[in-house]
Amino acid sequence: MKLLTSILIIFVALEHFYFLVLEMFLWTTPKVIKIFGLKDKSFAEETKILAANQGLYNGFLVAGLIYSLVIDATNFSIFFLACVSIAGLYGAYSTKKIRLFYIQSVPALLALCSIILHNSL
Repeated sequence: MKLLTSILIIFVALEHFYFLVLEMFLWTTPKVIKIFGLKDKSFAEETKILAANQGLYNGFLVAGLIYSLVIDATNFSIFFLACVSIAGLYGAYSTKKIRLFYIQSVPALLALCSIILHNSL
């Protein structure tokens, strides 16, 4: 069960590293404009500073999740997975795109469930 939990946490971290790259470095590319459903390239250009800031926050989530695995700190894992879950929930609510909940929150919630199951056995 510990291996499954670690795999799920690594998956969430990799997912957020991917978001970091998209938001910090590729925000104005056609692929990212399509992925995020942005209006057009000029809108992407206008918002690239905000997106980069958002990407940086994703980087902090990645760092926290990886750190929680390195030091084997369940409380850290729970904290950062909860942050990811709440961010996904809010993102889905604020953008009216339920897909964000499935992409961001569900993997984090699965990892949290794995931690809870592992600790209750």
